[in-house]
Amino acid sequence: MTATDPRESVHKRRPTMGPVPNVTRADAPSFLRNPLAFVAARWTPAPRIVRRAALTALVMSVVIVVTGGAVRLTGSGLGCPTWPKCTEDSLHNTAEMGVHGYIEFGNRLLTYVLCAAVGWAIVAARSQKPYRRSLTRLGWAQFWVVMGNAVLGGIVVLVGLNPYTVAAHFLLSSALIAVATVMWQRTREGDAEPRPLVGKAVVQLVWFLVAASALLIAVGTVVTGAGPHAGDSSEVARMPVDWETVAKLHAVLAWIVVTLTFALWFVLKAVDAPKGPLARTRELFVILLAQGVIGYVQYFTDLPEVLVGAHMFGSCVMWIWVLRVLLSLRERPEAAPKPQAVPAQEPAASASIAGPR
Repeated sequence: MTATDPRESVHKRRPTMGPVPNVTRADAPSFLRNPLAFVAARWTPAPRIVRRAALTALVMSVVIVVTGGAVRLTGSGLGCPTWPKCTEDSLHNTAEMGVHGYIEFGNRLLTYVLCAAVGWAIVAARSQKPYRRSLTRLGWAQFWVVMGNAVLGGIVVLVGLNPYTVAAHFLLSSALIAVATVMWQRTREGDAEPRPLVGKAVVQLVWFLVAASALLIAVGTVVTGAGPHAGDSSEVARMPVDWETVAKLHAVLAWIVVTLTFALWFVLKAVDAPKGPLARTRELFVILLAQGVIGYVQYFTDLPEVLVGAHMFGSCVMWIWVLRVLLSLRERPEAAPKPQAVPAQEPAASASIAGPR
Protein backbone atom coordinates (compact mmCIF):
# COMPACT_ATOMS: atom_id res chain seq x y z
CA MET A 1 0.00 0.00 0.00
CA THR A 2 1.14 3.48 -0.70
CA ALA A 3 1.00 6.02 2.07
CA THR A 4 -1.35 8.94 1.49
CA ASP A 5 -0.98 12.43 2.87
CA PRO A 6 -3.80 13.17 5.37
CA ARG A 7 -3.95 16.75 4.15
CA GLU A 8 -4.60 15.48 0.64
CA SER A 9 -7.60 13.39 1.73
CA VAL A 10 -9.04 16.30 3.69
CA HIS A 11 -8.61 18.49 0.65
CA LYS A 12 -10.48 15.97 -1.48
CA ARG A 13 -13.39 15.78 0.97
CA ARG A 14 -13.69 19.58 1.28
CA PRO A 15 -16.54 20.94 -0.86
CA THR A 16 -15.49 23.48 -3.43
CA MET A 17 -17.31 26.77 -3.98
CA GLY A 18 -18.43 27.79 -7.42
CA PRO A 19 -17.03 30.85 -9.13
CA VAL A 20 -18.34 34.21 -7.99
CA PRO A 21 -20.55 35.64 -10.75
CA ASN A 22 -19.11 38.63 -12.53
CA VAL A 23 -21.99 41.07 -12.92
CA THR A 24 -20.01 43.15 -15.41
CA ARG A 25 -19.81 40.37 -18.01
CA ALA A 26 -22.15 40.48 -20.98
CA ASP A 27 -23.38 36.94 -20.28
CA ALA A 28 -24.29 37.72 -16.64
CA PRO A 29 -28.00 37.64 -15.75
CA SER A 30 -29.76 40.84 -16.77
CA PHE A 31 -31.22 41.46 -13.32
CA LEU A 32 -27.66 41.48 -11.92
CA ARG A 33 -26.19 43.73 -14.60
CA ASN A 34 -28.95 46.36 -14.53
CA PRO A 35 -31.97 45.89 -12.26
CA LEU A 36 -33.75 48.90 -13.76
CA ALA A 37 -33.44 47.51 -17.28
CA PHE A 38 -34.65 44.13 -15.99
CA VAL A 39 -37.81 45.75 -14.57
CA ALA A 40 -38.30 47.95 -17.64
CA ALA A 41 -38.20 44.90 -19.92
CA ARG A 42 -41.11 43.33 -18.03
CA TRP A 43 -43.28 46.31 -17.07
CA THR A 44 -44.66 49.29 -18.94
CA PRO A 45 -46.41 51.79 -16.66
CA ALA A 46 -49.28 53.89 -17.92
CA PRO A 47 -48.46 57.58 -18.40
CA ARG A 48 -50.66 58.52 -15.42
CA ILE A 49 -48.57 56.22 -13.17
CA VAL A 50 -45.39 57.99 -14.23
CA ARG A 51 -47.01 61.37 -13.56
CA ARG A 52 -48.21 60.25 -10.14
CA ALA A 53 -44.78 58.89 -9.25
CA ALA A 54 -43.17 62.22 -10.14
CA LEU A 55 -45.84 64.11 -8.21
CA THR A 56 -45.31 61.87 -5.17
CA ALA A 57 -41.61 62.69 -5.19
CA LEU A 58 -42.44 66.40 -5.40
CA VAL A 59 -44.92 66.20 -2.52
CA MET A 60 -42.43 64.32 -0.36
CA SER A 61 -39.75 66.92 -1.07
CA VAL A 62 -42.12 69.54 0.38
CA VAL A 63 -43.10 67.32 3.32
CA ILE A 64 -39.46 66.81 4.32
CA VAL A 65 -38.96 70.60 4.37
CA VAL A 66 -42.04 71.17 6.53
CA THR A 67 -41.15 68.40 8.98
CA GLY A 68 -37.58 69.71 9.13
CA GLY A 69 -39.04 73.07 10.06
CA ALA A 70 -41.11 71.39 12.76
CA VAL A 71 -37.90 69.90 14.17
CA ARG A 72 -36.37 73.36 14.44
CA LEU A 73 -39.50 75.13 15.70
CA THR A 74 -40.03 72.59 18.50
CA GLY A 75 -36.42 72.87 19.64
CA SER A 76 -35.73 69.27 18.60
CA GLY A 77 -32.78 69.96 16.33
CA LEU A 78 -30.43 68.11 18.70
CA GLY A 79 -33.01 65.56 19.81
CA CYS A 80 -30.60 63.05 18.31
CA PRO A 81 -27.26 64.56 19.35
CA THR A 82 -25.14 62.66 16.83
CA TRP A 83 -25.23 61.25 13.31
CA PRO A 84 -25.70 58.79 11.61
CA LYS A 85 -26.76 57.14 14.87
CA CYS A 86 -29.23 58.86 17.15
CA THR A 87 -26.92 58.39 20.14
CA GLU A 88 -23.44 56.99 20.57
CA ASP A 89 -24.92 53.60 21.47
CA SER A 90 -28.27 53.51 19.68
CA LEU A 91 -29.34 53.82 16.07
CA HIS A 92 -32.76 55.10 17.15
CA ASN A 93 -34.00 57.38 19.88
CA THR A 94 -34.60 56.17 23.42
CA ALA A 95 -37.40 56.88 25.89
CA GLU A 96 -35.05 58.92 28.04
CA MET A 97 -34.62 61.44 25.20
CA GLY A 98 -38.26 62.48 25.45
CA VAL A 99 -40.44 64.02 22.76
CA HIS A 100 -37.54 65.86 21.10
CA GLY A 101 -35.87 62.55 20.32
CA TYR A 102 -39.05 61.21 18.73
CA ILE A 103 -39.47 64.33 16.58
CA GLU A 104 -35.87 64.40 15.34
CA PHE A 105 -35.69 60.65 14.72
CA GLY A 106 -39.10 60.73 13.01
CA ASN A 107 -37.80 63.35 10.60
CA ARG A 108 -34.80 61.15 9.86
CA LEU A 109 -37.11 58.24 9.09
CA LEU A 110 -39.04 60.41 6.62
CA THR A 111 -35.82 60.70 4.62
CA TYR A 112 -36.21 57.01 3.80
CA VAL A 113 -39.78 57.65 2.66
CA LEU A 114 -38.46 60.45 0.43
CA CYS A 115 -35.83 58.08 -0.99
CA ALA A 116 -38.54 55.50 -1.70
CA ALA A 117 -40.66 58.12 -3.50
CA VAL A 118 -37.70 59.26 -5.61
CA GLY A 119 -36.78 55.64 -6.33
CA TRP A 120 -40.34 54.94 -7.44
CA ALA A 121 -40.16 57.93 -9.80
CA ILE A 122 -36.88 56.65 -11.26
CA VAL A 123 -38.25 53.13 -11.82
CA ALA A 124 -41.45 54.45 -13.40
CA ALA A 125 -39.56 56.84 -15.68
CA ARG A 126 -37.06 54.14 -16.71
CA SER A 127 -39.84 51.67 -17.51
CA GLN A 128 -41.91 54.06 -19.62
CA LYS A 129 -42.15 53.27 -23.32
CA PRO A 130 -40.64 54.79 -25.34
CA TYR A 131 -37.63 55.30 -23.11
CA ARG A 132 -37.04 58.95 -22.18
CA ARG A 133 -33.46 59.49 -21.06
CA SER A 134 -34.04 63.10 -19.94
CA LEU A 135 -36.85 62.02 -17.60
CA THR A 136 -34.73 59.31 -16.01
CA ARG A 137 -31.84 61.73 -15.50
CA LEU A 138 -34.14 64.12 -13.65
CA GLY A 139 -35.07 61.27 -11.32
CA TRP A 140 -31.43 60.43 -10.66
CA ALA A 141 -30.67 64.12 -10.09
CA GLN A 142 -33.23 64.10 -7.29
CA PHE A 143 -31.63 60.99 -5.80
CA TRP A 144 -28.18 62.55 -5.61
CA VAL A 145 -29.55 65.81 -4.19
CA VAL A 146 -31.32 63.79 -1.48
CA MET A 147 -28.10 61.91 -0.67
CA GLY A 148 -26.13 65.15 -0.51
CA ASN A 149 -28.72 66.80 1.70
CA ALA A 150 -28.78 63.79 4.04
CA VAL A 151 -25.04 64.15 4.55
CA LEU A 152 -25.42 67.90 5.02
CA GLY A 153 -28.17 67.26 7.57
CA GLY A 154 -25.76 65.07 9.50
CA ILE A 155 -23.18 67.85 9.40
CA VAL A 156 -25.81 70.27 10.75
CA VAL A 157 -26.21 68.03 13.80
CA LEU A 158 -22.49 67.41 14.28
CA VAL A 159 -21.69 71.16 14.25
CA GLY A 160 -24.43 71.94 16.76
CA LEU A 161 -26.98 73.57 14.40
CA ASN A 162 -24.60 76.11 12.94
CA PRO A 163 -26.93 78.62 11.24
CA TYR A 164 -24.93 78.69 8.00
CA THR A 165 -25.22 74.91 7.59
CA VAL A 166 -28.93 75.12 8.42
CA ALA A 167 -29.35 77.73 5.68
CA ALA A 168 -27.45 75.55 3.19
CA HIS A 169 -29.65 72.61 4.19
CA PHE A 170 -32.79 74.56 3.30
CA LEU A 171 -31.35 75.90 0.03
CA LEU A 172 -30.43 72.39 -1.08
CA SER A 173 -33.98 71.31 -0.26
CA SER A 174 -35.21 74.13 -2.49
CA ALA A 175 -32.99 72.78 -5.28
CA LEU A 176 -34.58 69.37 -4.78
CA ILE A 177 -38.04 70.92 -5.10
CA ALA A 178 -36.95 72.65 -8.31
CA VAL A 179 -35.73 69.41 -9.93
CA ALA A 180 -38.84 67.53 -8.78
CA THR A 181 -41.07 70.26 -10.25
CA VAL A 182 -39.30 70.10 -13.60
CA MET A 183 -39.61 66.30 -13.68
CA TRP A 184 -43.32 66.47 -12.85
CA GLN A 185 -43.83 68.95 -15.68
CA ARG A 186 -41.82 66.83 -18.12
CA THR A 187 -44.02 63.79 -17.43
CA ARG A 188 -46.98 65.79 -18.76
CA GLU A 189 -45.41 66.74 -22.07
CA GLY A 190 -43.48 65.20 -24.93
CA ASP A 191 -39.86 65.24 -26.06
CA ALA A 192 -40.14 67.40 -29.15
CA GLU A 193 -38.25 70.68 -29.34
CA PRO A 194 -39.93 73.27 -27.09
CA ARG A 195 -42.03 75.87 -28.89
CA PRO A 196 -42.32 79.28 -27.20
CA LEU A 197 -45.84 80.53 -26.48
CA VAL A 198 -44.82 84.11 -25.72
CA GLY A 199 -42.25 86.61 -26.94
CA LYS A 200 -38.65 86.90 -25.84
CA ALA A 201 -39.31 89.99 -23.72
CA VAL A 202 -41.90 88.11 -21.66
CA VAL A 203 -39.46 85.22 -21.13
CA GLN A 204 -36.83 87.66 -19.87
CA LEU A 205 -39.36 89.17 -17.46
CA VAL A 206 -40.12 85.72 -16.06
CA TRP A 207 -36.42 84.98 -15.60
CA PHE A 208 -36.18 88.19 -13.56
CA LEU A 209 -39.07 86.85 -11.50
CA VAL A 210 -37.29 83.53 -10.97
CA ALA A 211 -34.07 85.27 -9.91
CA ALA A 212 -35.90 87.59 -7.50
CA SER A 213 -37.76 84.61 -6.00
CA ALA A 214 -34.52 82.69 -5.50
CA LEU A 215 -32.98 85.74 -3.80
CA LEU A 216 -36.11 86.07 -1.64
CA ILE A 217 -35.69 82.47 -0.44
CA ALA A 218 -31.98 82.98 0.21
CA VAL A 219 -32.59 86.09 2.30
CA GLY A 220 -35.32 84.20 4.13
CA THR A 221 -32.71 81.70 5.30
CA VAL A 222 -30.70 84.60 6.71
CA VAL A 223 -33.80 85.77 8.59
CA THR A 224 -34.06 82.25 9.99
CA GLY A 225 -30.36 82.13 10.87
CA ALA A 226 -30.52 85.44 12.72
CA GLY A 227 -33.96 84.96 14.28
CA PRO A 228 -34.96 83.54 17.63
CA HIS A 229 -35.87 80.00 16.53
CA ALA A 230 -32.44 78.38 16.75
CA GLY A 231 -33.71 74.81 16.66
CA ASP A 232 -32.71 73.78 20.18
CA SER A 233 -33.44 74.86 23.72
CA SER A 234 -29.73 75.30 24.47
CA GLU A 235 -27.63 78.27 23.44
CA VAL A 236 -27.06 78.11 19.67
CA ALA A 237 -25.02 80.74 17.83
CA ARG A 238 -26.96 82.97 15.44
CA MET A 239 -25.85 84.87 12.36
CA PRO A 240 -24.22 88.16 13.41
CA VAL A 241 -26.70 90.44 11.64
CA ASP A 242 -29.61 92.50 12.89
CA TRP A 243 -32.65 90.29 12.58
CA GLU A 244 -35.22 93.07 12.06
CA THR A 245 -33.14 94.74 9.34
CA VAL A 246 -32.85 91.47 7.39
CA ALA A 247 -36.57 90.83 7.89
CA LYS A 248 -37.37 94.23 6.35
CA LEU A 249 -35.08 93.45 3.40
CA HIS A 250 -36.93 90.17 3.03
CA ALA A 251 -40.22 92.07 2.93
CA VAL A 252 -38.90 94.46 0.26
CA LEU A 253 -37.86 91.52 -1.91
CA ALA A 254 -41.29 89.97 -1.41
CA TRP A 255 -42.93 93.14 -2.70
CA ILE A 256 -40.58 93.10 -5.71
CA VAL A 257 -41.67 89.56 -6.51
CA VAL A 258 -45.34 90.55 -6.13
CA THR A 259 -44.83 93.57 -8.41
CA LEU A 260 -43.07 91.47 -11.06
CA THR A 261 -45.88 88.92 -10.93
CA PHE A 262 -48.56 91.59 -11.36
CA ALA A 263 -46.59 93.18 -14.22
CA LEU A 264 -46.26 89.77 -15.86
CA TRP A 265 -50.01 89.16 -15.61
CA PHE A 266 -50.68 92.60 -17.15
CA VAL A 267 -48.25 91.95 -20.03
CA LEU A 268 -49.69 88.49 -20.69
CA LYS A 269 -53.17 90.00 -20.90
CA ALA A 270 -51.90 92.73 -23.24
CA VAL A 271 -50.29 90.31 -25.69
CA ASP A 272 -53.27 87.91 -25.55
CA ALA A 273 -51.14 85.05 -24.23
CA PRO A 274 -52.48 81.49 -24.03
CA LYS A 275 -54.50 80.37 -21.01
CA GLY A 276 -51.68 78.32 -19.47
CA PRO A 277 -49.25 81.15 -18.63
CA LEU A 278 -52.13 83.40 -17.57
CA ALA A 279 -53.57 80.80 -15.21
CA ARG A 280 -50.20 79.97 -13.62
CA THR A 281 -49.42 83.68 -13.12
CA ARG A 282 -52.80 84.35 -11.55
CA GLU A 283 -52.35 81.41 -9.18
CA LEU A 284 -48.88 82.62 -8.24
CA PHE A 285 -50.24 86.07 -7.44
CA VAL A 286 -52.82 84.60 -5.04
CA ILE A 287 -50.15 82.44 -3.36
CA LEU A 288 -47.90 85.47 -2.91
CA LEU A 289 -50.68 87.49 -1.31
CA ALA A 290 -51.45 84.67 1.14
CA GLN A 291 -47.74 84.26 1.90
CA GLY A 292 -47.41 88.00 2.50
CA VAL A 293 -50.32 88.00 4.94
CA ILE A 294 -48.75 85.15 6.91
CA GLY A 295 -45.37 86.88 6.87
CA TYR A 296 -46.66 90.17 8.24
CA VAL A 297 -48.84 88.51 10.87
CA GLN A 298 -45.96 86.40 12.16
CA TYR A 299 -43.68 89.45 12.23
CA PHE A 300 -46.08 91.53 14.36
CA THR A 301 -46.99 88.62 16.67
CA ASP A 302 -43.41 87.75 17.70
CA LEU A 303 -42.99 84.75 15.37
CA PRO A 304 -45.34 82.07 16.73
CA GLU A 305 -44.17 78.61 15.74
CA VAL A 306 -47.34 77.65 13.86
CA LEU A 307 -47.20 80.70 11.60
CA VAL A 308 -43.48 80.26 10.97
CA GLY A 309 -44.15 76.69 9.88
CA ALA A 310 -47.00 77.84 7.62
CA HIS A 311 -44.66 80.46 6.13
CA MET A 312 -42.08 77.75 5.33
CA PHE A 313 -44.76 75.68 3.61
CA GLY A 314 -45.86 78.75 1.66
CA SER A 315 -42.28 79.35 0.59
CA CYS A 316 -42.15 75.87 -0.95
CA VAL A 317 -45.48 76.34 -2.74
CA MET A 318 -44.43 79.78 -4.00
CA TRP A 319 -41.18 78.37 -5.40
CA ILE A 320 -43.04 75.56 -7.18
CA TRP A 321 -45.46 78.01 -8.80
CA VAL A 322 -42.70 80.37 -9.91
CA LEU A 323 -41.13 77.45 -11.75
CA ARG A 324 -44.52 76.42 -13.14
CA VAL A 325 -44.92 79.92 -14.56
CA LEU A 326 -41.53 79.60 -16.24
CA LEU A 327 -42.32 76.16 -17.64
CA SER A 328 -45.72 77.28 -18.93
CA LEU A 329 -44.12 79.69 -21.40
CA ARG A 330 -43.42 76.88 -23.86
CA GLU A 331 -45.01 73.68 -25.02
CA ARG A 332 -43.40 70.38 -25.92
CA PRO A 333 -45.59 68.03 -27.95
CA GLU A 334 -44.84 64.39 -28.49
CA ALA A 335 -41.79 63.78 -30.65
CA ALA A 336 -42.54 62.47 -34.13
CA PRO A 337 -41.76 58.75 -34.43
CA LYS A 338 -38.65 57.94 -36.40
CA PRO A 339 -39.42 56.44 -39.81
CA GLN A 340 -38.59 52.77 -40.02
CA ALA A 341 -36.85 51.39 -43.08
CA VAL A 342 -39.08 49.13 -45.20
CA PRO A 343 -37.22 45.92 -46.10
CA ALA A 344 -36.72 45.40 -49.80
CA GLN A 345 -38.81 42.63 -51.39
CA GLU A 346 -37.19 39.60 -52.90
CA PRO A 347 -37.24 39.56 -56.74
CA ALA A 348 -39.07 36.26 -56.83
CA ALA A 349 -41.72 37.49 -54.41
CA SER A 350 -42.26 40.68 -56.36
CA ALA A 351 -42.52 38.74 -59.61
CA SER A 352 -45.10 36.37 -58.17
CA ILE A 353 -47.16 39.24 -56.81
CA ALA A 354 -47.04 41.13 -60.09
CA GLY A 355 -48.06 38.05 -62.07
CA PRO A 356 -47.62 37.50 -65.83
CA ARG A 357 -48.01 40.52 -68.07
